[in-house]
Order: sequence, then C-alpha cells, then structure tokens
Amino acid sequence: MAETDRSPPLVGWNLKLSASSFHKLSALFTLACLIIVFSFGNPAFFSINNGLTVLLQTAVIGLLGIGMTLVIITGGIDLSVGSVLALSGTVTGLCVKAGIPVAPSMAIGVCVGAACGLFNGFVITKMRITPFVATLGMMLIARGVALQLTGAAPISRLGEAFGVLGNGSLFRIIEKGANGFPKVVFPGIPYPVILLAIVAVAAAYLLNRRQIGRHIYATGSNEEAARLSGVAVDRTKMIAYTLSGALAGLSGNVLMSRLITAQPNEGVMYELDAIAAAVIGGASLMGGIGNISGTMIGAFIIGVLRNGLNMAGVSAFIQQILIGFIVILAVYIDQIRNRR
Repeated sequence: MAETDRSPPLVGWNLKLSASSFHKLSALFTLACLIIVFSFGNPAFFSINNGLTVLLQTAVIGLLGIGMTLVIITGGIDLSVGSVLALSGTVTGLCVKAGIPVAPSMAIGVCVGAACGLFNGFVITKMRITPFVATLGMMLIARGVALQLTGAAPISRLGEAFGVLGNGSLFRIIEKGANGFPKVVFPGIPYPVILLAIVAVAAAYLLNRRQIGRHIYATGSNEEAARLSGVAVDRTKMIAYTLSGALAGLSGNVLMSRLITAQPNEGVMYELDAIAAAVIGGASLMGGIGNISGTMIGAFIIGVLRNGLNMAGVSAFIQQILIGFIVILAVYIDQIRNRR
C-alpha cells in the first residue's frame, strides 16, 4: 500500500515534464523571434552596451522569477515580492546609514526578506488562509513598514561601496587613451548577472537533484497524494515561500545598489513581472509544473521586449498592455495543456 501511495505525485510529475519542455521550447522560439525583429528595427540593439543593459534589467526580474517559480510549482502565488524587495532594500540602506558595513547590511536585508516569506508560509499553512489573500496582506504590510521607516523619503549618500554589487563587473578592462582619459576596452560581466546565474544554477539543482525539489513538485501536482506519501506538505510550502522572500530581499539589494539609493517606493508591480516570467517560461498556475530554465527564458523575453520597445520609442503604458496580453496568452496555453 505504501508504494501505491507514493506513485501518484511522482508519476504526475514525470508526465508533466514533456508538456513543460514543449512550453519552454515555444518560449525560447519566441525569444529568438523578438531578438531578430528588434535587431532589424534598430542596429544598436546588438551593441555590447545594449546587451549589458538588457542583462541588468533582466537580473532583478530573473531573481524574483526564480522565487516565484518555486511558489507557483507548489500551487501557490506570492504577490508580496515587490513590496518585500522595497522593505529589504530599505532596511539594508538604513543599516549602511547607521554605520554597519555593506556586506552585513545586505545580509540583514536578505534575512528580512526571508522572514517576510516565512511569515507568508506560516499564515498559509497554519492559519489556512489562501496564498492570494495572505501574500496580498504582506504586500501591504511590507510596503507600509518601508514607508514608515523612511518617512516615504529615499535614503541617499550610502557611499561607493554600496553601489559595487549593482554597478560593478568582473573582467572589466580599462586602458588609458591617447588624450589621457580612461577608455573602457571591455565593460566586463556585471555582478548582478553573475549573481543571477549562480542563483539559477543553485535553484535548478535544488529542484532537480534534491529531495525538497521533488517534494515541491509533488505538493503542487497533488497535495493530498503527496501528504499520504509522507511528504511534509506544510514544511515544503514554508520553505518555498521563505526562499521566495529571501530572493526578493536579494533583488532589493541589487536594485538599490544600482541606484546607490534606498527607495521605499521601488518594486511597484514587480510581482507581476515575476509571475509573467514564470508563466511565460512554462510554470503552471495550477501547480506541479515549472522549471528554472524556463523562467530565465521568460525573464529575458520581458527584458528584451521592454528594451526593444524602449528603443522603438513605445511608451511604458503600451508596454504594460502588451505584456498583459502576453501573460493572458501564456495562461490560456497553459489551460489548454492541462485540459489535454
């Protein structure tokens, strides 16, 4: 009987992999088409500087999207990541302003994000409140706390060291020009991009190679069957939401570091970008389906689309409309896939 109880979530997980892979290939084809279209529309699209701009814009969306993917696979949703991003970045800025070194301050900011995620998980699993309502409440709480701590004013003059994470790069090559001024030979690989790659690899390893990853898929595929199979469903959900909050905190550090200013009003609507990246990349809002590579493709689709439209002079409002339609289309395709 024990073997029979264990099979449903694992079998369901394996059956859904092929559908998820097909969705990921479709997203990859869409990304390639966008790059081709925008490169023909503007020759500067393929320049090194513009490529770095796309990577930097995608880094924050990608980090949030990874955490969102973990939550969505469990069958949940996290609407608080944008506000948690702002709160974590604000706390980091306040710590730096108080004289704490940058690295410990950023660690404190990530811990604040993880605490918000843990609270979300507790409310959802122990108080039995739906993820939508629980994370909506945290969205308001985190934003309110960030505004209260700062009086709705930005925290500036945080020093050059605070901006290293967001604006620094690896392997940057600078030479002295003929006129005596420094000349950038190679801009290097931005630290946010390296951080995104490390987090993506770690999250993919967790989902595909660790027991907690299989438990996350099993919980989203069939929660009751997973519970009967011995999966600690509540613990699994709390881990997923805690990781989502921690990554939101890390995203807050990256974004505030890029600005070299802690802004309590940052991160508005970022949760929708994170959800869009996950869904476009193949994650199912019904739970049980999703992967990190697909989310990365979805994040780059959003980043490339916004960058290309900006270069074409399309307003931010039109961009929101287009991304909204893309999300609706992605969810519709997901529903068709689930019905089949």
